[in-house]
Amino acid sequence: MPTNKRVLITGAGGFIGHHLVKHLKNLGYWVRGADLKYPEFEETTADEFEILDLRYRENCLKACLDIDEAYSLAADMGGMGYISAHHAEILHNNILINAHMLEAARTHSVGRYFFTSSACVYPEFKQTDTNVTPLKEEDVYPAQPQDAYGWEKLFTERMCIHYREDYGLDTRIVRFHNIFGPLGTWEGGREKAPAAISRKVAVAKLTGNHEIEIWGDGEQTRSFCYIDDCVEGLYKLMQSDFVEPLNLGQDRMVTINELTDIISGIAGIETARKHVPGPQGVRGRNSDNTLLRQVLNWEPQISLEEGLSITYGWIEEQVRAKYNLSDSINPDTVEG
Repeated sequence: MPTNKRVLITGAGGFIGHHLVKHLKNLGYWVRGADLKYPEFEETTADEFEILDLRYRENCLKACLDIDEAYSLAADMGGMGYISAHHAEILHNNILINAHMLEAARTHSVGRYFFTSSACVYPEFKQTDTNVTPLKEEDVYPAQPQDAYGWEKLFTERMCIHYREDYGLDTRIVRFHNIFGPLGTWEGGREKAPAAISRKVAVAKLTGNHEIEIWGDGEQTRSFCYIDDCVEGLYKLMQSDFVEPLNLGQDRMVTINELTDIISGIAGIETARKHVPGPQGVRGRNSDNTLLRQVLNWEPQISLEEGLSITYGWIEEQVRAKYNLSDSINPDTVEG
């Protein structure tokens, strides 16, 4: 096991970062976590955990000191409700984080630097249909991301490429497609669709009021990748020699209505959908995993149903615990 390598994970207090810390610790790495906060739902297993605001250069330099490899996951982000309403804040915070982190990695001669990008970099004009053609890596240009979050991710991809070309910093770039699982945000506005719908279904089950709200008509399509596959893919890409951006996600596309039905079935109830106005993002998005299979000789293995079963079970526990429940709750006390 590679116990001699010292690894930095920024965003280690967040959902993917926390799971990645556990994964690398299980592989024998020495891990330093850095974030504005500790993990919310479970103690970190990192060897060191620094509370650092990575918008500031000196904090990025501190985080990268004596580090062999860095996984850069720190970002101001959330679900569609958040990223569609905080454009300037997201651009400001994330550009500062990523510019300072890249320079700190170069300054401290970090051996390999991993940037976590997003499927939000892909052009809006290629995602106007629910039956969307799966997105290949080269589809990113000509550029037209929908939101500031996507523009910032694409800009930082270019920074990573130029730091590799100009300074020799050995960079890797991944584009996430809707990662989900337990131990992540499930309420408050920053949660993503699988967590938000799981919470709504759990509340419906526990209150007996089986009507849940869905933004838009629910026919918008996405693919969803379980967290264990995500961290396995991250590690495999980091160990590879591939330096161009690479999709990481499932290539099974479902509608939000279908996602709701799957989660309702896991909960053992039938739900009635109430369609309401709300941010929906692009009309359709799916990952083309052709290059992923070629580069890594691997692709995500965990089915949507299996991942959602684990995720829903955990979120139902959170709903019960928050309201000190055993079997049922008063619907008037709960925000669905």
